[in-house]
Amino acid sequence: MISVDSSTLTDRAIAREEEHAAHNYHPLPIVVESGDGAWVTAVDGRRYLDCLAAYSAVNFGHSNPVLLDAARAQLGRITLTSRAFHNDQLGPFVEALAALAGKEMVLPMNTGAEAVESGIKVARAWGYRVKGVADGMANIVVADGNFHGRTISIVSFSDDATARDGFGPFTPGFRSVPYGDAAAIEAAIDENTVAVLLEPIQGEAGIIVPPASYLPAVRAICTSHNVLMIADEIQSGLGRTGTTFACESVGVVPDLYLLGKALGGGIVPVSAVVGNADILGVLRPGEHGSTFGGNPLAAAVGSAVVAMLATGEYQRLADARGSLLAARLEALLGHGVLAVRTAGLWAGIDIDPALATGREVCERLMERGVLAKDTHGSTIRLAPPLVVSEADLDWAVDQLAAVLAELGAA
Repeated sequence: MISVDSSTLTDRAIAREEEHAAHNYHPLPIVVESGDGAWVTAVDGRRYLDCLAAYSAVNFGHSNPVLLDAARAQLGRITLTSRAFHNDQLGPFVEALAALAGKEMVLPMNTGAEAVESGIKVARAWGYRVKGVADGMANIVVADGNFHGRTISIVSFSDDATARDGFGPFTPGFRSVPYGDAAAIEAAIDENTVAVLLEPIQGEAGIIVPPASYLPAVRAICTSHNVLMIADEIQSGLGRTGTTFACESVGVVPDLYLLGKALGGGIVPVSAVVGNADILGVLRPGEHGSTFGGNPLAAAVGSAVVAMLATGEYQRLADARGSLLAARLEALLGHGVLAVRTAGLWAGIDIDPALATGREVCERLMERGVLAKDTHGSTIRLAPPLVVSEADLDWAVDQLAAVLAELGAA
């Protein structure tokens, strides 16, 4: 047998991907082949602590046995029927998810961007059919610095040049105002405004947490002006921030939740728009759909995810582990770190750009066995699976401190 050294295996895998996969990502030079809990193993046999969790899609850990059992059981029965027929898994799933959110109805889709696009369609239909906005005149207020996906309609109201520039013409009907400024939202609303679409915490922007008064003020403004409040909880929801939904931390209930990522347990793409029947009920047969949305496999996994969240265990883990993470990171302020923002087990860390870019810090962390992701130049994000241990979190922050010291931080 001819042996192949581990570096060759890694190089070959990366080369094949680079040659045949579109270059719409710039991944770190690691090739993962397996995962368990908060850890992944590369093709060279080295283990890494996953502090990204696929942008919160793997909230419950890699190879979670409960979720794998649910998927395996359904794989042996049926995986796809389309919505042309009923299946025995969709009803229990949407009933449970609606109950978890305290709502009445669910529109199941696949990806987070699909949930956002669906929420936009629902809001416009509601505006025309319920509020009485003239056809074609609906507008939606959004926030600067938002990230809701990368479809054409979504990047139409993005101010991220990388996602937007060179992809026009863009979809009209959106008004963007500064994030965290409720007065700016109210000033942007007119008689044709049908919704305000916000992330309760802006994830891609660097875990930007608004003032505690912001979301309650937005809720009151939307109610006063008969405008839907839509919360994009695709990254922040389902346990990440220490509550089932990030809106809960300030006592706010939006009209529509947009969910995704963790809803599929890191196994299959599952997303949803969740709201009451007086809003979601505006959709009529044939007006919106998805061949894979609400498929039996996705519904079975989604039901298992909802059952796990219903216990409150994962929310408590995120809250407790998040407190530890926040304390450890705040101790790095002034030592190569300019600012730290946390919400549950989710952190944005602004590295002093005089030391290094966020990418450079993530590369050095990878060399030390920690996987993280940079955003917007000098910011890095940490979002480990909610099952990460306190010891592993401590170790991860130790590695960050060591990297900063290597770079010359005081």
